[in-house]
Amino acid sequence: MTAEMTRLRVDARENRDRILAAASELFAERGLDVGMRDVARRAGVGPATLYRRFPTRQALIDEALAAEFDACRRIVEDACAEQDAWRGFSVAIRRLMVLNARNRGLVDALVSTVPPSALAEHRRDLLQQLAGVARRAQEDGDLRPDFVPSDLILVLSAARGVSAPAPQREHAATRFAELALDALRAHPAPAASSGE
Repeated sequence: MTAEMTRLRVDARENRDRILAAASELFAERGLDVGMRDVARRAGVGPATLYRRFPTRQALIDEALAAEFDACRRIVEDACAEQDAWRGFSVAIRRLMVLNARNRGLVDALVSTVPPSALAEHRRDLLQQLAGVARRAQEDGDLRPDFVPSDLILVLSAARGVSAPAPQREHAATRFAELALDALRAHPAPAASSGE
């Protein structure tokens, strides 16, 4: 292999890495409606380079969100492994809300009625697993009896409306999760005394 070929391969790899980093940042900031030209511009490459590496927008979305979906999977697996179903469900909701607060594109993919193709099976599997934890929490009497799996999508969709400057966004997402969990609990926790 010549030095020129090696340099071209290194350049191609660097371009690909820059494109993925730019797409990940933009999807996190603005959601999945980001245009391919915006991604190319942020990555410092031309559109032709972007399309050579990622021939479709969907291919770029799938790869850019892969790490986030792995994080989601770990959260759900931890919830399923928890012996106390309400605790597992609660921790999963809190952690998913914080993850979603950091990445608007992930929220788009999770709550979309037509999820990105490569992520569709992943999304369906995660929601089924969470529904299983929810069923166990209902059987234990901790989760309200009228809860249905589509309520998960409702809660995650509502969390997308949490708007706060980046430094406070995680705190706002955590607070919203606590409020949502209180509403989902079979017997809401007693309100804190106001001192009156």
